[in-house]
Amino acid sequence: MAIISTAGLARTFRTKHGPVDAVRGIDLTVRQGEIVGFLGPNGAGKTTTLRMLTTLLKPTGGAATVAGCDLARDPEGVRRACGYVAQSGGVDGQIGVREELVTQGRLYRLPRRRAQERAEELAAELGLTALLDRKAAALSGGQRRRLDIAMALTHRPQVLFLDEPTTGLDPGSRADLWALVRRLRDEHGTTVFLTTHYLDEADALSDRLVIVDRGVMAAEGTPAALKLKHGGSLDATLQDTFLAITGRGPAPAGPAPVAV
Repeated sequence: MAIISTAGLARTFRTKHGPVDAVRGIDLTVRQGEIVGFLGPNGAGKTTTLRMLTTLLKPTGGAATVAGCDLARDPEGVRRACGYVAQSGGVDGQIGVREELVTQGRLYRLPRRRAQERAEELAAELGLTALLDRKAAALSGGQRRRLDIAMALTHRPQVLFLDEPTTGLDPGSRADLWALVRRLRDEHGTTVFLTTHYLDEADALSDRLVIVDRGVMAAEGTPAALKLKHGGSLDATLQDTFLAITGRGPAPAGPAPVAV
């Protein structure tokens, strides 16, 4: 079952120097319960695509649905179906963890008692219980990122969008977030759509990869299939594969491999 579907999704920005085609037509299908890594060089259109799919930015072309809700005709339905964690996060450092979570629940129109219960549930699930009475400014980078994700999960979204979720985190915090993403998929059936510049992260986490370049899709498939087709071997690194796909590295030598 498709949880995300796009057809010709596009966004052009008007600038004083003329139009800039940030996304030039994305045709994409994401199945329910998948972890999809959305990769590309800087400026490829990744964040613009995420912002369109979460209704933060209106497309200038094409169409899309999220959880069966049309992006243009039912943006409220899309927002009910998805959670979004931006690169910069959304935590106010001067507010306590408990207050942040309860406020988020109230924004989703939960009664106060239920919002308080939901805050406790999320804190327990994401390892924040001991931090509930601490201000967000006092959290470590990994703890703050877990709080960002907890806030995005307040309304039990079907799809979780993560934009560079582990940037700046130490290896232990990154590993904790990887485990959390897998648990959300395995225990709750949450579809996870993430961007990252850490190719080892994309390789380890993703059921499928979508690589975009210059605003269009350049390749998609499982990590193994892309390595075989574009890297020349199942033993190829995802970095070499990515560079070959985006034209920023040497093409693999020898005969063209057979795709699987």
